[in-house]
Amino acid sequence: MVLEQIRKQINLANAILLFSAILLSWLLWYFYTGSGGPQELVSRLLSIAMILQILFMYRDNYLYPWLPPRVNDIIVAVYIGICMYAFWHFWWEFEEIAIYRQGSYTKQDFIVGLLMFLLVMELSRLAHPVLFWINLILVFYTLYGYLSPVDFFWHPGTSFHRVVTSSTVELSTGIYGIYGQIALTVIAAFLLLAAAARGFGAQSAMINVMRRLAGRSRQMVPQTAVLGSLAVGTISGSGSANAVVVGSITIPLMKRYGVPGTFAAAVETAASMGGLIMPPLMGIGAFLMSEFLGVPYWDVVARGFALALVYYASLALAVYLLCVRLLPRDSITPPAVVTYDQVKTSIFFISVLFLIFLMGWLGTGELLAALYTAGFMFVVLMLNFFYFKYVLKDPEVVKESLFDNIRLSIETHGDMTSYLTLLLATLGIMIGLFTVTGFINRMGATLLDLGSWNIMAMVAMAYIFGWLVGAGLPPTATYIIGAVIIVQPLVSLGVNPWVAHFFVFLLSVWGELSPPTSLTAAISARIAEASFMRTMWEALKICLPITLMTFAIFTRSNMVITTGWPQIVDTALVLTGTAGVAFAMFGRYTKVVAGDIAARLLAAILSGLVLFHPNDTIALAVSPLVLVALGIGLWRHRLVAPGTSAMIDTDADVHDEADLSALVMEAKREV
Repeated sequence: MVLEQIRKQINLANAILLFSAILLSWLLWYFYTGSGGPQELVSRLLSIAMILQILFMYRDNYLYPWLPPRVNDIIVAVYIGICMYAFWHFWWEFEEIAIYRQGSYTKQDFIVGLLMFLLVMELSRLAHPVLFWINLILVFYTLYGYLSPVDFFWHPGTSFHRVVTSSTVELSTGIYGIYGQIALTVIAAFLLLAAAARGFGAQSAMINVMRRLAGRSRQMVPQTAVLGSLAVGTISGSGSANAVVVGSITIPLMKRYGVPGTFAAAVETAASMGGLIMPPLMGIGAFLMSEFLGVPYWDVVARGFALALVYYASLALAVYLLCVRLLPRDSITPPAVVTYDQVKTSIFFISVLFLIFLMGWLGTGELLAALYTAGFMFVVLMLNFFYFKYVLKDPEVVKESLFDNIRLSIETHGDMTSYLTLLLATLGIMIGLFTVTGFINRMGATLLDLGSWNIMAMVAMAYIFGWLVGAGLPPTATYIIGAVIIVQPLVSLGVNPWVAHFFVFLLSVWGELSPPTSLTAAISARIAEASFMRTMWEALKICLPITLMTFAIFTRSNMVITTGWPQIVDTALVLTGTAGVAFAMFGRYTKVVAGDIAARLLAAILSGLVLFHPNDTIALAVSPLVLVALGIGLWRHRLVAPGTSAMIDTDADVHDEADLSALVMEAKREV
């Protein structure tokens, strides 16, 4: 009888829970003690993370659906065996590999490295096919670079042994290098907040509250997407994840109140993109920026608040202007929000403020601050659950189970951490091969040569390069490639490192939306049953503040260089300029077409001076004119804009790319 009960517990779901709990427990101990350092941590836990990723892939849709289930079982067992072999080897040989055998590895070191290299490559083929093919091309380029007929790409080549060791057991690059270490330390620590919030349903509660806050006017309904994405963005750090979590609620809501599907999808896409900018979890790029600059993560966050303010304020203005043109001004009845959701939302925002207090006021380190905040959020959410379920006996909590909530939190953390560890390990291979071939140095030298002629030409070239990279790669990959290739030439020409890194950071964010691919736009369009390309095009217009900020930080550089009053002044100038441009694009001064165009063109020119004129005195002098023009414009827009434009047609061209479930599967772990 006992054996039968034990057998029933041996299943895939419990295996996922077991390895997620092992990963979480090990990380919690490390966050509190720092025992062994990040290099030793990743040498042990990368194998556990890969086991988890294998199990999650297997649970979702097998690893290879075209093979029989039994064959999949055998393959999964082999893959897990490779991970356990690597775990055992690094457990016993870590000190020898890290110190004494650097540059002279044993046959067993090479075998372990080769097996993990092949495993990570195969898992990346399943999860990140674009990155896989780029890495595969880089492997051949690393081996046979001497065959290149183009001098720029020529290099003497290297051995396959060097390819494997540089990607694995050398520890300074590749899957066990700095990117894997960041994934399993500071990123995994901040993911504790997202895991606790999801386990107790705080995300959906926040969206419900934001729907209530959007107001009683039909024209304000799309602001639900802006507010909801802003709230979820504080712990998601992802555009596509925001589109899944928020868009599945806000897009049907907007369509219910008469918003055309394409416009609803575009608003949600633009709002979700802010998840990559919104502190305190500004996407993976912010954690990498902290490492590249050698500064505490809070220093990046403190500057990120300025970017987020400009982005969401300008976005809210643009959406409002478009809604005045598109929707009637009639009143609606806002939905009721149950007390349980209100309390959970309050707990979430109090926890975010607690995190900011720890890092910004007390100067607590990132790992401990994230650990204490996640612990605080988890305990308070659990006490709130007990109170509503057993004291108030609230019907909203009847179906919830404490064990299920805790289990969901643990598995969510394991899912997100293992997914991002695989992503960064894959990028570690890419950057390691770039380094071995010397491509980074050659590309940097080319940019320097261009910059010596004209720095603006270099910035434009870097922007084009980043756009091409971002067209096919996720924001994290775009930022890493930009940081190792673009930043140093900019710094060498006198650009402040903060400006250079934030330029690349904003460029990587824009790359997530740039044609021809955008997972965020694809998800929003699929939910809205709208055209993907039209959704992306409309979102690009609404997202203009990202493009403007990308270049405005070169002239209004105090926005990202420092904190305090200089930052506040430059942030106010950039916000004034982006708001003015938003009105020039979407606002109306008068029904007389010629006069309206002239007035808006003048507003755009004045806003451009505020954003880009190198003389701060002139920018400050012009900014009041922009604010006056904006105030008059908002008053006039409400009078003359309604009914003047059928801006977006409804959904004649329906997005029929991938099924929504496949897109959600790709995005859900990026929360």
